[in-house]
Amino acid sequence: DVDALFTSSDPKLHANKQVAYGIFRDLLEANHWDKAGDYLTERYIQHNPNAASGRQGVIDFFTKVLKRQPTPIQDKLKSPVVFVQAEGDLVTVATVRTEKDPKDPSKTYTTTWYDTWRIVDGKADEHWDSAVKM
Repeated sequence: DVDALFTSSDPKLHANKQVAYGIFRDLLEANHWDKAGDYLTERYIQHNPNAASGRQGVIDFFTKVLKRQPTPIQDKLKSPVVFVQAEGDLVTVATVRTEKDPKDPSKTYTTTWYDTWRIVDGKADEHWDSAVKM
């Protein structure tokens, strides 16, 4: 049950995991970037080298650069989440990704992707992931 990974018996960690859950479900999976203000601070510090810092910077990256279009928000996550770890104000979500093999484009391989957010006052204020320049 992937959704259960976003829960905790500790109320603060539970709240922080729920922010990450909303980011995954509403923003990353369903592309409802009009809801970004519900989950991201205005100053949102971005450590992904492809997106600018600031809430508007990440909105522009997904809507203008990647040209993601909204889809219906699902009740459950569809992402292949491996684990969710919360410690203090940080939440890390690891997912499985399938990529093309650069040595043989007819083949694929799996790897692990991670996203880590610093949660401040109920919203993500800082983000790290394993992205390299596009």
